[in-house]
Amino acid sequence: MDDDMRVRQGLRGFSVNRLIPNVLTLAALCSGLTAIRFGLQGQFRLAVIAVIVAAIFDALDGRVARRLGVTSQFGAELDSLSDFLCFGVTPALVLYLAALKDGGPLGWVVTLMFPICSALRLARFNTALLADTPPPAWTGSYFTGVPAPAGALLALVPLVISFEAEAAWPRHPLVVGSVLVLVGGLMVSRLPTFSFKKGRIPRHLVLPSLLVAALTMGVIASSPWIGLSLLGFIYLALVPFSWLAYRRQAAQERQKEGAAVVSLRSVSAESVRADDRH
Repeated sequence: MDDDMRVRQGLRGFSVNRLIPNVLTLAALCSGLTAIRFGLQGQFRLAVIAVIVAAIFDALDGRVARRLGVTSQFGAELDSLSDFLCFGVTPALVLYLAALKDGGPLGWVVTLMFPICSALRLARFNTALLADTPPPAWTGSYFTGVPAPAGALLALVPLVISFEAEAAWPRHPLVVGSVLVLVGGLMVSRLPTFSFKKGRIPRHLVLPSLLVAALTMGVIASSPWIGLSLLGFIYLALVPFSWLAYRRQAAQERQKEGAAVVSLRSVSAESVRADDRH
């Protein structure tokens, strides 16, 4: 009887707001599974669209949880499992069905590599959240390696190009396999990449950034497959800049820490001299 009362009280006290981020995560999971279904049916355009929809839901669930103040360990674990399936297993399986199955056993080995890289990256991310000493606040502007949703979309670029190009080379197992290996390596690498969550755009770059965003949306609206491919290439082109920005900011932080240490030492020396005079 007491157990039933506790269950009723728990259900009564559970806010609907807490369900919204988890519902978005489940929507992303359903989109990833639906992409696998489309891939099995040979409808690869719809499979890519389903992965993009999953990425949109994945981008929303965390932000909604933080806005509503309902972040939880359960939601974080559910999101991690959803990311593994939607952006690790799904793109690899779709690419295998579209191209890598013609590569024989080596094609399957490359297919296996991508979700393994995704799992390793997510495991590293989860363990970093449980670290006793949190990283400096400024590192929140960067990911370590390419995040799973971006990695999935980058891996699908050859397939997306094949939707527009009247040629067989974008779906060649060697091309698709090489891209899959490259993107998997970027996912598990320690290269800092822009997170676009906490970064700020300088005031003088706001209007040019809006203009670039408007042009990008126009290209995607008129030629979606070309636009998505260009987005992938732009993201890859930003990786060196994110590495340089990270190194510059890390050097600035080290200089600040060094200046603080020197200042502290000088203050300590002054206090010692003052004590000696007294």
